[in-house]
Amino acid sequence: MTLNTHGRYDYHPLRGRKLYDWPNGRRLAVYLGLNLEHFAFGEGLGAELAPGGPQPDVLNHGWRDYGNRVGAWRLLDLFEALALPCSALVNSALYAHAPELPAAFRARGDEIVGHGRTNSERQGSLGEAEEALLIQEATRTIAAHEGMAPRGWLCPWISQSHATPDLLQEAGYGYLLDWCMDDQPDWFRTRKGRILAVPYPQELNDIPAILVRRMDADAFADMIVDNFDEMLEQAASMPLVMGIALHAYILGQPFRLRHLRRALRHIAVHRDRIWITTSGAIASHIEAQPEGVVAGSRPG
Repeated sequence: MTLNTHGRYDYHPLRGRKLYDWPNGRRLAVYLGLNLEHFAFGEGLGAELAPGGPQPDVLNHGWRDYGNRVGAWRLLDLFEALALPCSALVNSALYAHAPELPAAFRARGDEIVGHGRTNSERQGSLGEAEEALLIQEATRTIAAHEGMAPRGWLCPWISQSHATPDLLQEAGYGYLLDWCMDDQPDWFRTRKGRILAVPYPQELNDIPAILVRRMDADAFADMIVDNFDEMLEQAASMPLVMGIALHAYILGQPFRLRHLRRALRHIAVHRDRIWITTSGAIASHIEAQPEGVVAGSRPG
């Protein structure tokens, strides 16, 4: 029996891959992916704190907007206090709703990553022409405010169509963050070239952990610490990427922020042994590697 496949990359077992280093001989790269999202009022999709009632769903809409008004600013202060860079995954609609927020991350030199127009919609459910327009509109808005187009992209709701990698590569993107199949970056084939997949976590991610599995904040922080400690040991023999996916309306809540601070302090203590960076810097480092070093890079 032959199963359908995406054809984007080849199977490469982790064991036996070619070795390379991150900058300064480090073997573990750690980045924070902070989702900064804006949602339509009274319609469309949105994460839920409690089961939503009929629209307008004031409870859940207000809870999500707390992230932009309060939670993201607390997280920004935490990142500043620990001298941690950040990849800000930005809905382009945020520039009209809360322009001060992406400006604050821009001011500290953080990377701005494309994250669609809004998380009120799923990118993968659109036809190809509509999806290309979504990418174009979001990219144009971000570039107008940031002075350059983003190099990386995370689809709203991790929702890709069969054509998404092709459309992103054709729109000038160098990497995407939607796939969680590896602990190392991987080259994807596209119909006009290739695009890099940088690991983005669905375990160390506050939505699956806290909203879906209903984990407490201390347990989520323990997950981060345990994952880091284990990967730091494993990285002695191979280069690895550890991402931490955060949403401002979840981890920006004070009782969760306290536990996140504990976990990030634990990581920051080891900064002389690891590369604390951004997803875009990881992609740039991979792009500079000789052909054939990185998994998945066989030509299609």
